[in-house]
Amino acid sequence: MTASASPVGARPILRLKPKANARAIRHGSPWVFDNELVMDRRSKAIAPGTIATLEDNDHTPLGTVAVNTASRIVARMLDRDPEAVIDADWFTTRLSKALSLRERAYDAPFYRLVHAEGDGLPGLIIDRFGDTCVIQPNAAWVEAHLDMLTDALVQVTGVTNVLKNSGGRGRTLEGMDDADAVLRGSAPDAAVPVEMNGAIYMADLTGGQKTGLFFDQRDNHAFVAKLAKDVSVLDMFSHVGGFGLAALAGGAAKATCVDGSAPALALAAEGAARMGATDRFEARQGDAFAQLEAMKEEEAKFELVICDPPAFAPAKAALEKGLRAYERIARLAAPLVAEDGYLVLCSCSHAADMNAFTGACLRGIGRAGRRAQLLHSGTAGLDHPLLPQLAESGYLKALVFRL
Repeated sequence: MTASASPVGARPILRLKPKANARAIRHGSPWVFDNELVMDRRSKAIAPGTIATLEDNDHTPLGTVAVNTASRIVARMLDRDPEAVIDADWFTTRLSKALSLRERAYDAPFYRLVHAEGDGLPGLIIDRFGDTCVIQPNAAWVEAHLDMLTDALVQVTGVTNVLKNSGGRGRTLEGMDDADAVLRGSAPDAAVPVEMNGAIYMADLTGGQKTGLFFDQRDNHAFVAKLAKDVSVLDMFSHVGGFGLAALAGGAAKATCVDGSAPALALAAEGAARMGATDRFEARQGDAFAQLEAMKEEEAKFELVICDPPAFAPAKAALEKGLRAYERIARLAAPLVAEDGYLVLCSCSHAADMNAFTGACLRGIGRAGRRAQLLHSGTAGLDHPLLPQLAESGYLKALVFRL
């Protein structure tokens, strides 16, 4: 879809209900829900992806928003300036600000370039892999302005290839399709090697999970690698090597990667081979819970065990069930950790905050009969900036225990 900037005066207007929390909007909250707005016939008729002006109930303009009346999040704040024009220059400015942060932090162009609300581009994820960017447009307004965004992205970064990944859960909530596309250039015909913390990861940009690689654990990989020298490592839910390859780069004696996906484990093995670490690498395919149970029966022991599962609590409705799953992971993993060894437990569930997640982990460790020291609490790297007014943007948690 293509959209062009419309005159500010011609925009539709969305108005808050009298009892809506306008103060939260003024203080930086980026989302406005359907029950906070006057949803009359005119408002409901606004096409998804339309740019509008948000007003307080007394007609005071609050900012420029993107609208999708098919979503519970009807309005997403794009700009605090109610006169802002969402055009090519606007995209160029936002993308340039995002790029400047990453170029200051990283020596090579492999990072999350845009982290949605955290970078002032709500519903938009862009991961960069050298001369290729993978876009996840998870909000209707991004889809409506995709050509303009892509042009600005190529101009700002100089990349030659831009891919669209439509696998994000947010697209379903926004009422959009799941069709991937090549927006500029071409898709790579093989997995792309990405070096982080001395490890080499193989990123499948067209057939892998999400955009092909998870950049968010980079700093936690580096911390855990410091504990890995000369020890045996178990990396559960390893995807394409995650913590396991980072541990090998840190000098681990052996790393066993466990995942349910055979293609992901094949990419992990290729990464280990490129690192010259094939003789220290092992893969086990299967359900993580079943594998943990089996290794307990085998009386297996590792000096370092990492569990980095998918989101067990992707929304508040799944919180209690998700916390029970995290507790179970901790209970099953703790017996596999050798005395004075390390257990790393991670969560990418935004609905489970750090306190709730820590409590679930400690309950599981305690029920396994182990005593824990908490050594480190980690979050995502700075290419995943947190918007303080939106807890969802700070979803990642990593806890490092010594048992």
